[in-house]
Order: sequence, then structure tokens, then C-alpha cells
Amino acid sequence: MDDGRRPRIGLCTALERARWTVWDREAFLLSRAYVDALQGAGAIAMMLPPDEWVADHPDDVLGGLDGLMLAGGADIDPSSYGGPRHPKVTNTRVDRDRAEIALFTRALERDLPVLGICRGMQLINVARGGTLIQHLPDDVGHTDHRRSLGSFDNADHDVRLQPGSLAARACGETLHATKSHHHQAVDELGDGIVASGWSVLDDLVEAIELPDASWALGVQWHPEVDPRSQVVRSFVSEAALVAA
Repeated sequence: MDDGRRPRIGLCTALERARWTVWDREAFLLSRAYVDALQGAGAIAMMLPPDEWVADHPDDVLGGLDGLMLAGGADIDPSSYGGPRHPKVTNTRVDRDRAEIALFTRALERDLPVLGICRGMQLINVARGGTLIQHLPDDVGHTDHRRSLGSFDNADHDVRLQPGSLAARACGETLHATKSHHHQAVDELGDGIVASGWSVLDDLVEAIELPDASWALGVQWHPEVDPRSQVVRSFVSEAALVAA
């Protein structure tokens, strides 16, 4: 990717209360690990805040992009998939959900490469009519998918990937070490979605993809914080074909 234009990746951001220097206000933000991973793979990261206009006019954004990354963050509001609200579901942002569902849906129609990470994988499933497990400890009986709040320390476990799947090709292997931080997960799969990765801890679905799309992958773990991972580089390589 040294020759020609670098691929432009839209990176969906969160709206959170944050502190910086003397300020304590709401801010559109994201961990720099996502940007570092995209830039390190040879892409330009273009951060996309939640926008009510974009929810109804996604082409206004996607027309200038070569790929879409749906990042991690707050829980998806259960109203997006018709579920009752679990007491552990907090800090939801319906405006973010609406904008990202619209961007993802239209990106598929435009055949742009899409990578969903953690919440982003869950959003892909919800956008296609799927549902979520709202609090994993109630379902699987342990907290090993999010051992330490706000940290990836001691958060490693392996994921089995379906041989020949997009997930396996993106990772370059069928048993992949991951860094995990989530308390929700995919439950019923959405329309056209197939599961392609499962946790060795409990067979929880940890990778999904859409075989009818050119390149659409969701991973429940965080490849952006793992320098060994090939997932972001694989995604950017696909976006570079769009940019060429």
C-alpha cells in the first residue's frame, strides 16, 4: 500500500462523559488503539461520531470511504432488537445505534468491507435482525470474558475458527489467541449471518460473517490491542482494493 491512495476507513465513535486537561464534558471519543491499528496497517482513519442526519443519509458518509469499522463501546439498547432490558445493561446510546445500523446496512449494499469489533460484532448481528445475550454471567455462569473492568490484563483465551472461513483467513489460523472485554454476546443469528468462531471456554459465538458479502466480519475480541493479530491488516488490505 505504498503506492497510490491510502484506503479511507470510517471508524464509528462513542459519545461519553470524559475528562481532559481542565474539562469534564461529553465528548466523541475512542481508544487510540483503533486508530493506531488502522494507521499501522496503511489506512487513514476517519472518525465518525453519532449523527442523526447520517442515520437517514448514510451515503453522505460512505461515498467517501473504502471500508467501515464498527468499534467497541457501550451496550446496544435492547429496543434495537426488541428485548426486555436487563438491569446490567447501562449507558446505552440509541442515536449511536441508529447511525451505525444505517451505516452498516448501506455499506453492505455498497459492498464495502466491514469489520465489527466487540460491540461492532453485536451491532452487525442486531442490524440483520439478530438478538443478544444481555449479561453473560447469567447465561454462561462465569466472568471470564471480562475479568477486569477497563483492562485487557489476564483477558486472553483462544477461539476456534471454522476452517476456510473469512475469520480463519483474516486471522491466518484456526485456533486464535484473543484479548477479551465484554459482558454481552450474540444470541440468535441475524439474517444471512453465519457463526465462524467459538470460544474454547464455553463455545460462545465469537466470530460471525456474511458469506454473501465480499468482506464482512465481526469478531467479539479486540484485535486492535494485539500487535500479533492480522485481522485489522486483512481488513485494510481488502479496503485497499476498493481504493485502487
